[in-house]
Amino acid sequence: MSRLPARQRPSSVIEVEFRRVRRPVGELTLAELDAVRISGESDIRPAAEFLRDLAAAKGLRVACAHDLTDKRTPVDAAGNVLARDVFGWEADEEVWWRNSRIALQSPITMACRFETEPFWVNAEGFHAHAVNHYLDAIDLVDFEARALTSAAIVVPVHMAFGQIGVVCLTPQDQSRTDLSDIFAAHGDMLAIYSRLFVTTYVKLMGGAQALPAGALLSKREVECLRWAALGKTDLEIGMIISRSRATVRFHIHNASLKLNAVNRCQTLFKASQLGYITLG
Repeated sequence: MSRLPARQRPSSVIEVEFRRVRRPVGELTLAELDAVRISGESDIRPAAEFLRDLAAAKGLRVACAHDLTDKRTPVDAAGNVLARDVFGWEADEEVWWRNSRIALQSPITMACRFETEPFWVNAEGFHAHAVNHYLDAIDLVDFEARALTSAAIVVPVHMAFGQIGVVCLTPQDQSRTDLSDIFAAHGDMLAIYSRLFVTTYVKLMGGAQALPAGALLSKREVECLRWAALGKTDLEIGMIISRSRATVRFHIHNASLKLNAVNRCQTLFKASQLGYITLG
């Protein structure tokens, strides 16, 4: 069968036309993903501005945290706080990024520990694509006071080593409590842009390497750690796997050396971060 010349292939024509058209920021497509992809420090502010404009076109504004365990909030190359200088949160507001306890108090951040997909929330409850009984169990009493918003579209960002970030898109009009229409029409696409912004920011601006890149645990080491994570002692593990207590201790010690851990608890934690075991 003869093949069409490249200039006559429909797929080539479609690709050329796709690249030629630059859609307005309000139209959510995958064509503009590179606008929020951060490759260097100079990309941070433009990427944040694009995400801000994307949200603003839907009547939303951005609150972004790259790590729920970190009091710091994303900054640009000059160290300017994006929440204030780009996303438009006034310094005199009672805003999330100035509240060091919000990660523990807010029902939104609590939900991000139990959900990986985007959802929207208000005082009436959590609204996601699929049922999540963990979300149903979260207390929403005094929602607006604890979440510092009337409603929000929330994008949990789960990354390597158990790090959790979040992009929270709140209505510019705080009297608005129903975001179901925006979520249905744009929730998934907003999530794609938000996740890419956070994950590439973390890869560039993340702290010192906490785990050895070349750590490779043996089958026996993983087996011992798995039982240890279930609360078994060295003696009990030895009885389960038919090895001596000294042998079990040897394997767990070797694992701790490979993971650069200082004790048994940290060994289990780092093994869990790398996906070797689950804690429970």
